Amino acid sequence: MRGQQPRRTGPYELGQIPDFALVDIGKQIVHRLALGQKDISGDEFGTFFANAIQGEHRATPLGIADVVWGRCAWSLKTVKASKPFSVPRVRLISGRNSPDFSQGISDPRANAEVTGHAVLSIWNARVNEAMNQHDDLRIGVLVRNMSTREFTLFEEEAQRFVQSNFEWQFNKRGNLEGREKSTNVHRFTWQPHGSQFTVIREVPSSARNFSIGPKVPRLDPESVLSQIKFEESWIKIQN
Repeated sequence: MRGQQPRRTGPYELGQIPDFALVDIGKQIVHRLALGQKDISGDEFGTFFANAIQGEHRATPLGIADVVWGRCAWSLKTVKASKPFSVPRVRLISGRNSPDFSQGISDPRANAEVTGHAVLSIWNARVNEAMNQHDDLRIGVLVRNMSTREFTLFEEEAQRFVQSNFEWQFNKRGNLEGREKSTNVHRFTWQPHGSQFTVIREVPSSARNFSIGPKVPRLDPESVLSQIKFEESWIKIQN
């Protein structure tokens, strides 16, 4: 956020994912299915999304920016759900936040509020760092069910969280939960073991749904090898 209004520099308006992007992402998923692949990884989704918008997928992200298009960047996530079209909320693993190293907290369990504030400050610092490099920073999420071949894609502006809006306590499993004070809605989970930070986001009404028909033919390996004129001499036995 710069001044009163964020600069919008992306290939389309925030949250208004165009049809051509859905078709292109779907096409790339079909390609993987035709090869016999049963699922897609977060890194693959980053490649699909970058190809769809003609952006750059950073093999090694700088901070939280996975894909870049001009001065716009996306932090991309993909999660599984049994019913992508109707799931109300999703849990997004948003990196490892280690307040013991960055904030000097020797015992994260000693004070839930202090640790929670430190965890959010680490996230906010990552957003600030990314915004120093980009005018427009978005969170893009693909919710997937590869069995039914149903997908939901949405994006939102990357947020800096106001620490005073949340309260923290440890649950029965020993994980730290952050809840919104005004609603008591569970918004964050932080795991002391591994320092994994999870943000719980509501799926917005602007989310786009698409599906892939069930009849995706599998490519026969021998046919593919024949098409590329494979020769056994290509295989070099080293020892």
